[in-house]
Amino acid sequence: MPGFSEELLFELPEEKNAQCSVAWNPWHGCRRYSEGCRNCYVYRIDSSHGIDASSVKKTKAFSLPLDKGKGGRYRIPYGSFVYACFSSDFFIDSADKWRSQAWEMMRIRKDLRFFMITKRIIRAASLLPDYWDEIKDKVDIACTMENQQEADKRLSAYKSFPVCRHTIICEPLLGPINFSSLKGIDCISVGGESGTGARICSYSWVLGIREQCMAAGVSFRFKQTGAKFEKEGKLFSIPRSLQHLQAAKAGINLP
Repeated sequence: MPGFSEELLFELPEEKNAQCSVAWNPWHGCRRYSEGCRNCYVYRIDSSHGIDASSVKKTKAFSLPLDKGKGGRYRIPYGSFVYACFSSDFFIDSADKWRSQAWEMMRIRKDLRFFMITKRIIRAASLLPDYWDEIKDKVDIACTMENQQEADKRLSAYKSFPVCRHTIICEPLLGPINFSSLKGIDCISVGGESGTGARICSYSWVLGIREQCMAAGVSFRFKQTGAKFEKEGKLFSIPRSLQHLQAAKAGINLP
């Protein structure tokens, strides 16, 4: 698929302690689900290649976790961190016919660590495999909550979702969020919106979430400012290359 890697980010020898980061997109394409999807990067990149991003299709990289290279070794080495389904949503209904096979590949490759992010957490609980307890310590599923409306909808469902680590992703952060309770949440990552037509992210919203994390003993990460960042009444236009750096310079992360 043009614009998205269906191959390894790095390829290393298969050694017991080898580690690398890998992108695995078993299917590509998505449908806008909530306000956070308005400027979706998948749509933006696909549009530049004349591709309809709303058409969800199985990719050539579908079987990547089980693919083997020369000598019969797995192409994804032992101990790798796998970013799964970042050009779609793992729980989108269009992929229902493929998901069981994807789960089975994760079951076979329990030597890997999989990480995925979803907005569809409400339907996700009914889509876990029967052997979920066998693999759940190797599959991290984070949930996005971009504004108060979506936090109110998704927080309860996510807190009861049977993952080992509960991570909330507030990206793009589109307004202040007051979480009813952060009990059971391990980490919150916050960031502004990038790309053409980016909406404003206010530093006060970021700090508001940080204060809630501090009070609840939850890890907090300010990941990026976004392209339009408001601080103390001033609006800043920040180039993509500096958005992560500027967030890091704020020095407000909580371990």
